Amino acid sequence: MKTADPFSLPRRRFVQGLALGATGLGLGLTPGQLLARQGHTGAPTLSGDTFHLTLGGADVNITGKTRPATTINGIVPGPTLRWREGDTVTLKVTNMLPETSSIHWHGLLLPFEMDGVPGLSFDGIKPGETFTYRFPVKQSGTYWYHSHSGFQEQTGLYGSIIIDPKNPEPHAVDRDQVIVLSDWSDEDPKHIFATLKKLSHYYNFNERTVFDTLRDFRHKGVIQTLKDRHMWNTMRMNDRDLADVTGYTYTYLMNGQSPNGNWTCQFNPGERLRLRFINASAMTFFDIRIPGLDMTVIEMDGQPVRPVPFHEVRLGVAETLDVIVEPKADQAYTLFAQSIDRSGFARGTLTPNPAMSAPVPEMDPPPLLGHTEMGMGAMQHGDGHEGMDHGQMNHNMAGMKHSDHGNAVPFAIDPNNPDLPPRNNATDHAATEYGPGVDMRAMAPGEMLADPGIGLRDRDWKVLTYADLETAGGPPDSLHPEREIVLHLTGNMSRYMWSFNGIPFADAVPLELYHNERVRITLVNDTMMTHPIHLHGLWSDLEVGDGKLLRKHTVTVKPGEKLSYLVRADTLGRWAYHCHLLYHMDAGMFREVRVVEAPADGSHAHHGAHGEDA
Repeated sequence: MKTADPFSLPRRRFVQGLALGATGLGLGLTPGQLLARQGHTGAPTLSGDTFHLTLGGADVNITGKTRPATTINGIVPGPTLRWREGDTVTLKVTNMLPETSSIHWHGLLLPFEMDGVPGLSFDGIKPGETFTYRFPVKQSGTYWYHSHSGFQEQTGLYGSIIIDPKNPEPHAVDRDQVIVLSDWSDEDPKHIFATLKKLSHYYNFNERTVFDTLRDFRHKGVIQTLKDRHMWNTMRMNDRDLADVTGYTYTYLMNGQSPNGNWTCQFNPGERLRLRFINASAMTFFDIRIPGLDMTVIEMDGQPVRPVPFHEVRLGVAETLDVIVEPKADQAYTLFAQSIDRSGFARGTLTPNPAMSAPVPEMDPPPLLGHTEMGMGAMQHGDGHEGMDHGQMNHNMAGMKHSDHGNAVPFAIDPNNPDLPPRNNATDHAATEYGPGVDMRAMAPGEMLADPGIGLRDRDWKVLTYADLETAGGPPDSLHPEREIVLHLTGNMSRYMWSFNGIPFADAVPLELYHNERVRITLVNDTMMTHPIHLHGLWSDLEVGDGKLLRKHTVTVKPGEKLSYLVRADTLGRWAYHCHLLYHMDAGMFREVRVVEAPADGSHAHHGAHGEDA
């Protein structure tokens, strides 16, 4: 590779190169080699079994303003770590920040003491200290790492992991490329969070206008329009509330580059390319496509899946997706990843010639939330308002208001576990779900694994869904659980309160699993937001139907959706379990899961057949 001229680099990349210098020289690389390795291809790759990572700060310029970032070895994103399955890796992490920090190895199976969650697995890494992570590598595939302290992840503390398998890869490729998607704000994330708490729709510039109402009068009629507006006002909700934090403050990045930076990957026509997509954003769901080029999925969340060709996919926060593309033409292609609310996009280019580029697609218009997202998916067909009994629907709206607690009869509460009431089925709502922290409850949550999601349902091309996928080689574990747990994803958007079962983390008791038991967790999304739910340390085997499982570490749950996955509690310890939307997690959608030894007398056999941990 030709050595880059540091003075030709954009200011931000030059700053990164300078910041990397002292650390990189310790790796035996000259400044010229460092800049050449980093250059316009993303972060440098570090290989081996022993790694030295330094957490620090540096000024970066992404939007035209110089702003502080948190860095790993002086760069954003941090270096790509390349490991080998079967090795034991040692990672010495030195914290040069003025605050306690951490690194969590997302999706990795390891002893809980190495998981990197302050308050659960360790005390965190104090300023000036070095913490040594050491653990065996038990898996292969594409993963990532990030801070689990405060809002450091939002300001740049994340990077990618590639684990090469013991056995030869089943999919031969000519080129292998990591593509890290993320969101950057010039605002202090503490200010973003404080703003959301005060005015949750502050960043939503897709609000209704008088012209929208006039258009609805023409298309729906005055009476129906007024009924619809009354319904939304009664719920104190907005049919355009697709994302809490938007392109108003975010710049969407691909391998650290803004859309104007146009991150570029060069290829030779006829090559097979493996693209390892990682959604390392704090709050953004990306809809990814490459116009003019088909993709074939081969892995999701690091786990091999039966290959499926497709054209577009919605990648949830913290998920990873490995695809193969085969560009045969001597032309450039645009990697296009637009945010779920269509307020911005990340963009890069695949090209045989750096001088060639491809058109950037226009963003889609923002979609509108409908009955499906209200948790009425099982009550009607399609996503529109047609065919609904609006009188009955408006009557039922009262049961979705946080102020009307008398509409529903709470279920009996186990006196030994007042936080964890039993349920008859996934549509039952516990007593804890009626209060000021919950402004909505799904009346008829639907099975939506085959639903591409809002904004993707009317595509003329194939959109990949969970229902299309299954783990290669068949179910990786038993299909038969010993126990079932039902959890509702709850929140109050206007107050910016998020929780499981209406109980924020500060008031919750740990969820206990017994060592080696097989548990089915059913999630019901009572909110109108999409939530990526991540269970640390244990696999989540999503039940996709017909006896098929999809092994994942992060499961995205659409508004109004009900889904189930199986967990083998095979590693003792204290594990984090949370929504991976950073500000939702901090606002309360977080639980501790404890995997403990079962009582010797076998009394766990009837331990909460239904319900959380009754």
